[in-house]
Amino acid sequence: MARRKDIDGSMSVPTFYGKELRWKREAAGLSLEELVEGSFYGKSHLSDIERGERRMPLELAQHVDQVLDTDGFFARCCEDVGKARRGPHAAYFQQALDAEQHAEVIELWSASTLPGLLQLAPYARALVLAAHPMADDAWIEEKVSARLARARLLDADHGAPEYWAVLHESLLADPVVPPTEMAAQLDHIAELARRRRIVPQIVLRKSGPYPLMAASIMLMAFVDAPPLVYTEASYSGNTTDDPALVKQYRKAYDRLRAVAQAPDVSLVMIEAAAEEYRNGKQPNRLE
Repeated sequence: MARRKDIDGSMSVPTFYGKELRWKREAAGLSLEELVEGSFYGKSHLSDIERGERRMPLELAQHVDQVLDTDGFFARCCEDVGKARRGPHAAYFQQALDAEQHAEVIELWSASTLPGLLQLAPYARALVLAAHPMADDAWIEEKVSARLARARLLDADHGAPEYWAVLHESLLADPVVPPTEMAAQLDHIAELARRRRIVPQIVLRKSGPYPLMAASIMLMAFVDAPPLVYTEASYSGNTTDDPALVKQYRKAYDRLRAVAQAPDVSLVMIEAAAEEYRNGKQPNRLE
């Protein structure tokens, strides 16, 4: 039998919380399966929480408190654990950051910027600098490096999520970086599509009214947990698993996908825009 790996509770707030959770579970003589029984979560989800690799959802924390008779301890503490910073990412993104590492499917819509998991360094750097123009170079590079590290998720040989990106046509036509860098950026997205790491779809400027026009969202589905939706603005974001709200966003995203161009047509559009930037031309625009 493989020796169980110990948890170093001093590493972070989540690992301290996870170590306490494992201790209480084992003191009660319960297996992972027995503790999650009756909840909407799987044993792998709970195991990740015990190792400090996932944050405890409030609903699961309340279930654990009831089963272990811990007088609300885990529910009271899970909010503090959720706020604990992990690396240079924004605090409001932490829950979504943890979740995307375990997602089976990620579906994203963006009308203003290319998604973080698809960005190359020049594009990411331009966005970080635009949002924080007074920041020093070291801080900016830390942010850029963290964003690029997230993108390794799509290169995993095993366990990479199914990633669906619905993007507005303006992201191809309105350059954020110089033409040669825009060409490289779009080439990168096209390569990911050709390698079947992502499925891109483009919503045309002339599509007229369509769902989620005023939103930027990421839907995540899991094998061992309820789905989540993450919504984001310039300096804030929110992650929720409220079933009614997730269902509403789910329906809107499906309708949006129906408005967008087919994946093969969208890939041709991305490649054509990259070629125009490479040749020093501006991609076709609607003024």
